[in-house]
This record gives sequence, structure tokens and C-alpha cells, in this order.
Amino acid sequence: MDIQDQWTEETALKVLQHPTVDSKLWAEAVEWLILFGPEKIRDLLLQSSGTATGHCFPELRPSGYAPDGQPCYQVADLAESLQISREEAKAILARKQKEHDMPHFIDETEALKLQ
Repeated sequence: MDIQDQWTEETALKVLQHPTVDSKLWAEAVEWLILFGPEKIRDLLLQSSGTATGHCFPELRPSGYAPDGQPCYQVADLAESLQISREEAKAILARKQKEHDMPHFIDETEALKLQ
């Protein structure tokens, strides 16, 4: 089953509001809403994700921004912050890219560079 067909907005929001939901299920609902939810919810979740990233990984800084305004990170920087190997970080991103049937790697020439 395609990831887009695994949830609806209603079921994903119910999971987020459930007081005793399993963290893995909660994360899957958030991921679905970020990928396929309404723009207003997506924007709110991405803003919250950025705040959480800055709080939990203060050393992690974007190396640029995608055309849609989302931050881009170097795989090496992600791996270092998560304390995993570059190969493991690449494998996680490749798996997500395949699961979502959408790119999670961006060509550096497409990213807006920070100066």
C-alpha cells in the first residue's frame, strides 16, 4: 500500500491527539501530515520541526535552502549530529525517498546557498 493511502487527515489528527499513542505511530502520523496533509497543518508541523531541530541539535545548521524554502543539510552534518555514520544517514534518507516516492536529496546547484 502506498504511504499516501495509509492515512487520512482525520485519522492522522486523531493519532496526534490521542493521550497514550505509541511514539512510532505518532511519528508516522506526523510524517504523513507533513507529506500529504493540508498546507496549513504542514506549515505548522514544519515550523515546529525546525524549532525542535534547533533545540535538540543546536550545532546543526542548514547549508542552504531548497526552492520551497525548506532547510538543506549536508549528510555528514546530519550523521554527526545523530551520532551515526554517513553511510547510515544516506541509507535512511534513501529509504525515506523510496517510501515516499519523492526526492529527499537535493542537488547542491538547486539549493540557495547561505553566505
